[in-house]
Formats: sequence, C-alpha cells, structure tokens
Amino acid sequence: MIDNRTAPYAALVLRLSLGILFLAHAGLKIFVFTPAGTAAFFGSLGLPGALAYVTIVWEVVGAIALILGIWPRIAALALIPVLLGAIATVHGPAGFFFTNPNGGWEFLALWIAGLLALALLGDGPFALKTGSNGASSR
Repeated sequence: MIDNRTAPYAALVLRLSLGILFLAHAGLKIFVFTPAGTAAFFGSLGLPGALAYVTIVWEVVGAIALILGIWPRIAALALIPVLLGAIATVHGPAGFFFTNPNGGWEFLALWIAGLLALALLGDGPFALKTGSNGASSR
C-alpha cells in the first residue's frame, strides 16, 4: 500500500539526493580530474574527448534540474544514458562490485534504479516545473 501522505516526500528525497550526487560527480570531473583530464581519459577509452565536455554539461544540467525540480521525471530519464555509458566503457568490465579495481557497476546500477524510481514516482513537492500530466505531488 502506498502512503499518499508521505510518498511525495520520498520523491523529494530521491530528487534531491540524486541531484546532489550528480552535481558531486560532475564536480569531480571539473575540479579534481579537470575537464581536459576527463577528455584525455575519455580518449584513452577510445571515445571522442569532446564527449567528456558533453557529459560534464549533461551531468550539471541534469543535477540542477533534479535539485530545483525542473521536469524532474524527464531529467531522471535523461541522466540514465550517462550511467549506462559509464557501465559500458569503464565499470562493466571491472565486474559487479564497486570495490573491485576500477570500480564495478553495482553503484551505477543502484543509481539507475533510483532514477527510474523517481521517474515512476513523480516530481515530488517543491518542484519548480512539473510535467503537464499533473504528476507533481504538491
């Protein structure tokens, strides 16, 4: 049974935590690895270096959209390809467990599950711009 009084706040907690995680992850690429270093890493994987810059912007914009509640269901779904790409290129070959060398894909799978749950659950309260289908839980 869904508790309709508290379920919207579950969406809010998911939205904020997922957004903060993506902002931190993008911050790692910007402030620790640097955009140029991230581009070089992407190149070492056989990917175009420019894709690193697209990924950084994608993560920052997606994070802000989730945190502020700007079409959060769409933002949640739009961020999944970033994680699938990370699984396909880096974390998948490292195995399942994130404690494996080069980090496995277990954390990314959980992250994807959280994004899917948010997309299914709804925008939650305090969202600035919600879907036109009335999915906001205000």
